[in-house]
Amino acid sequence: MLELGEALLALLALLVLVVALGRSSTARYEAERAHRARQQAADAAAPTGRERAEGEGTAHPAGRGTAAWWLVDEPQDRAGTVVLAGPFPGRMEADWAAVSGGFPATVQVVHGARRADGSLVRRQSPQERAWLTELGSQLDRLADDWDELLSDADALTTLLVEVSAALVEAGLSLHDAAGDSPAGGVCLTPDPARRGILVTWRQHDRMSLERVRGEVVEAAVERTMNAAVADVLTAMGFPVTPVGTSGCHLVAADQQSASAA
Repeated sequence: MLELGEALLALLALLVLVVALGRSSTARYEAERAHRARQQAADAAAPTGRERAEGEGTAHPAGRGTAAWWLVDEPQDRAGTVVLAGPFPGRMEADWAAVSGGFPATVQVVHGARRADGSLVRRQSPQERAWLTELGSQLDRLADDWDELLSDADALTTLLVEVSAALVEAGLSLHDAAGDSPAGGVCLTPDPARRGILVTWRQHDRMSLERVRGEVVEAAVERTMNAAVADVLTAMGFPVTPVGTSGCHLVAADQQSASAA
């Protein structure tokens, strides 16, 4: 659990750095390419081997030093992580083994590399790296209002990353305020006084500005989408409070700030 907490803190620091310093797609691409090059160099220097585990429930030395998928457990009666099986070349194979192999209910599928002593070092999977890139591109869309507020030690920054991740996971895109895009999306506006984020839905310029379908339809769609976004965040466990009658909602970093809305 300590390793997971450290990984989450490292993820938060990385995302804050992307938001605060990375508004150039070229710079983000170069940073990702450099990271992949370092990872490939490290893997090339390590011993090779991606053979499957030949017996279910058995930890094999194959694949030491090479990132792969593993089945692990963290039993309460002993310290550390216990490798149950692996390596598996893909997440699907590891998931199937976890379901069909008779492992305990606490079994976890993780991505990592074996040390020479048999212990497992967790590493970001290709899917996690792709997710970070996708989330970073969404965070790049935030308005300039956020620039002076972002800090990896601030609860509002943590909330911003969590809310953004939840919305993107639900299939909703953030409005590209930085690029002044007409496409619309979810608008996240900082509310430092209430230690929260104001969440609203922005429709495409054709609907919100040109009103090609008329004011009645524009108002109905805006009301529906604001409610839908609030419902999504509520379902994901965020404290959501309506602000006035405009359809705007406040997601606060603490319940006291939310009640003050």
